[in-house]
Amino acid sequence: MKKLGFALSGLAGLILVGSLALAQQKAAEPAGNAENGKKLWFADNCYSCHGFDGHGGAGVKLAPKPIAFVAFVAIVRHPPASGMPTFSAKYVPDSALADMYAYLKTIPDPPAVKDVPLLNELK
Repeated sequence: MKKLGFALSGLAGLILVGSLALAQQKAAEPAGNAENGKKLWFADNCYSCHGFDGHGGAGVKLAPKPIAFVAFVAIVRHPPASGMPTFSAKYVPDSALADMYAYLKTIPDPPAVKDVPLLNELK
């Protein structure tokens, strides 16, 4: 029952962050440096939970099409009780988050199932 409470509080937090993000989505997102963001993604070990290309793993899927930047920063600074550690601005500055966000935005959609030959052999 306690786990359900944590899950619901985490979900409520995500909904709140999402709502705030939608309200501010029209605000200009920082340009960021995608090349530096990719370096930071690996140097700060984000890939170990979110995957090499942001497609998820132990952590949530962040790419392609990441959430709004303000929500991205809010979750990094104040994550839901999901097990993700909190990363303060002292450890990961906003400029680094802007660069990582720029990197996530460069990740393309995965190929469609019909375009993966091995998956088509399984039909």
